[in-house]
Amino acid sequence: PCAGGDVYSPAMTDFIFMVRDTSYMFVQHRSTDFGMEKQKVPGDGVVTGWGTINGRTVFLFSKDFTVFGGSLSEAHAQKIVKVQDMALKMRAPIIGIFDAGGARIQEGVAALGGYAEVFWRNVQASGAIPQISVVMGPTAGGAVYSPAMTDFIYMVKDTSYMYVTGPDVVKTVTSEVVTHEELGGASTHTKVSSVADAAFDNDIETLLEVRRLFDFLPLSASAKPPTVAVNDSIDREEPSLDTLIPENANQPYDMREVIEKIADEGDFLEIQAAHAGNILVGFIRLNGSTVGVVANQPLVLAGCLDINSSKKAARFIRFCDAFSIPILTLVDVPGFLPGVAQEYGGIIKHGAKLLFAYAEATVPKVTVITRKAYGGAYDVMASKHIRADVNYAWPSAEIAVMGAKGATEILYRADLG
Repeated sequence: PCAGGDVYSPAMTDFIFMVRDTSYMFVQHRSTDFGMEKQKVPGDGVVTGWGTINGRTVFLFSKDFTVFGGSLSEAHAQKIVKVQDMALKMRAPIIGIFDAGGARIQEGVAALGGYAEVFWRNVQASGAIPQISVVMGPTAGGAVYSPAMTDFIYMVKDTSYMYVTGPDVVKTVTSEVVTHEELGGASTHTKVSSVADAAFDNDIETLLEVRRLFDFLPLSASAKPPTVAVNDSIDREEPSLDTLIPENANQPYDMREVIEKIADEGDFLEIQAAHAGNILVGFIRLNGSTVGVVANQPLVLAGCLDINSSKKAARFIRFCDAFSIPILTLVDVPGFLPGVAQEYGGIIKHGAKLLFAYAEATVPKVTVITRKAYGGAYDVMASKHIRADVNYAWPSAEIAVMGAKGATEILYRADLG
């Protein structure tokens, strides 16, 4: 077993797909400093290759913590760079499995240069091919920046960590005492920092969820989103939707139920479910085709938009736009969350990011207003005025500058005394 997880790294690779290529597996580092010429391991701590997931091509690299702690050397980086270049050339997704320390200290700037080469290719691949990172053990220092530039990050609860500087350095520099889990564990990055998109109980579940995510995504920006056969009639009726939304406009309901009832076979792959719960984002299928969903969640903060929800939704929308995935927006939003903390935190700027993402998106956009659509938040949530293609109003929809009570208090202030 590796230090950071339950499954040895090459086995992780085999679990996702059968590796077809081994031509880069036996590279060794070329360092001769600090006695490194006596410590050479075939593969130099990373396995690379390509294969298929449900018949579709994917490239992959998997770091091995048991070899030099998974640290990155010049040769190690060249292997990753090679498979990144191949993925870009073939226009196919790439998955990186991380369980590693940072740069290999013995190699100095050569190792740092290797990181930069990987980072540069992360940027070139952004918006061109899907990039998925799976953090399955300790990942520290420069190793965290490559996952941060990918489209999705999955972590394993209790065994995976991500941080720029570890607890010991934090204690030395700031005198703060913090555990690995508190500083960079799966809970921290899914709930607080939003660095990770999801966390799962063990390695196997995590890898299965990676396969599930992969099945929703196109191979590249120039490929169509996948279509799968489903046993769900496109014209099926769902009578429960008639009563799911309460008549009382102030009574909450679970928007997740609405999404699942609309989706083919009730399958909703939610992204960042533990962060900014006042907005839901994720993938469903309609008539077998992938659709991105953005929806206000009345159960949390009444569905108000705030800084975190605006950033979360904007990033998801831009991903969908880059990869030609249509967007369905379900709206129940009373406005932007008021408060000093929101204003000081830049709600104006971050709210504008969401507006910008919707307005620039050129994919098909369908909007359904289920209940409240008030004020500026109405405009922001894929309104017809920012060029959503089709806008529907549920029978319970309320589209206005503000709610009836607030409007009455302003319009008839003098009469009300």
